[in-house]
Amino acid sequence: MKLNPARAQRLAVSRSRLLGALLLTLATALPAARAGEIEVLHWWTSGGEARAAQALKASMQAKGHSWKDFAVAGSGGDSAITVLRSRVVSGNAPAAAQIKGPSLQAWAREGVLTSINEVARAERWDELLPQVVSDQMKYRGDYIAVPVNVHRVNWLWVNPAVFARVGAKVPSSWDEFFAAAETLKKAGVIALAHGGQSWQDLTLLETVTLGVGGAEFYRQAFVLREASALNSPTMDKVLSTYKRIKPFTDRNAPGRDWNLATAMVIKGEAAMQLMGDWAKGEFLAAGSLPGKGFICAPAPGTAKSFIFVVDSFAMFKLKNPANSAAQKDLASAVMSPEFQEAFNLSKGSIPVRLGMKMDRFDDCAKASAQEFSTAAKQASLLPSIANGMAAPSSIEWALKDVVSQFWNSDKMSTAEAMKRMVEASRRQ
Repeated sequence: MKLNPARAQRLAVSRSRLLGALLLTLATALPAARAGEIEVLHWWTSGGEARAAQALKASMQAKGHSWKDFAVAGSGGDSAITVLRSRVVSGNAPAAAQIKGPSLQAWAREGVLTSINEVARAERWDELLPQVVSDQMKYRGDYIAVPVNVHRVNWLWVNPAVFARVGAKVPSSWDEFFAAAETLKKAGVIALAHGGQSWQDLTLLETVTLGVGGAEFYRQAFVLREASALNSPTMDKVLSTYKRIKPFTDRNAPGRDWNLATAMVIKGEAAMQLMGDWAKGEFLAAGSLPGKGFICAPAPGTAKSFIFVVDSFAMFKLKNPANSAAQKDLASAVMSPEFQEAFNLSKGSIPVRLGMKMDRFDDCAKASAQEFSTAAKQASLLPSIANGMAAPSSIEWALKDVVSQFWNSDKMSTAEAMKRMVEASRRQ
């Protein structure tokens, strides 16, 4: 049927308006359809850590996704993993969870993690990450996790005002450490702030092991877990040095969280802390500046070595397509240069992404980044046994138990401790 010109024009206008309205509706609806909910389990609840977590939340909200915080405080993540397992068993896994080291492969073997190769290949993660890191993020060749940062464990944190007041020298060797500790103790100052939790006890021991035995001995003892290293004259010397430290801690140490120990150094209640560079985030959050309010120095005897911890988010299988899309955005956001800079400036760690500009980072971070890059090229990065990077959780927990018993016992000999460490390293 042929329409008259006027009616044809009115129909064309009507169709145009209808099409315009439809496009407007689609344009409005599409972002909502893509927007998903991101629930992330983590244990970043202290001052510097919480500020770093906010950077990730802001990044995801800027993409239109809603953020559901699943933060579990305490015990270096031990409590969080317990909660996570119950969630996964009940079929209610979060989008992502803070898991690291060999535990990533253990979760992947259970079939609960999803591949994020699509994002990794598009953004060339293999070229942006050291192989020792990318290998840990994969299971059977597939990326199942995204790395967030790199922490150096073997740091000594010092309150320079306290040292100046008593006339002590910042130590670079264990002989110098004990000389400074004696001076501080005689002046009525707690020499070393320590938290008496099993993971902190083992963190302290791995630092002493590196400083006394060297990098190759550390690798034999805690990476390869050779009985000949764990039960040796060198380990005897390590354990003897380790036990000498305890009198320079305070009686209230048992059960203390690491960040409360850091606060003691910040306030001048203690002079030193041996702890990973997550401690730096606490100093910065308190307004303390490197070189002025605090000094960072390699732990005694470890200047050219690097014990690392890489925080990472494992990606769980989800049923909701929108949440799966948001999960991919999360992986991409974490590896972006903008997030790597913002997050690590707050956390006290360094970017895991290679080739990052370090202009805005302090001297502690610049030194850490240089050592990390050098160690990566020399294939001499040492994973932390105390912080989930070097062994299955069953072995890690067994070693924590032995080391804490030795630290807290006046009766256990170094020979008995070594025997128990060998047994713990064989735990399946």
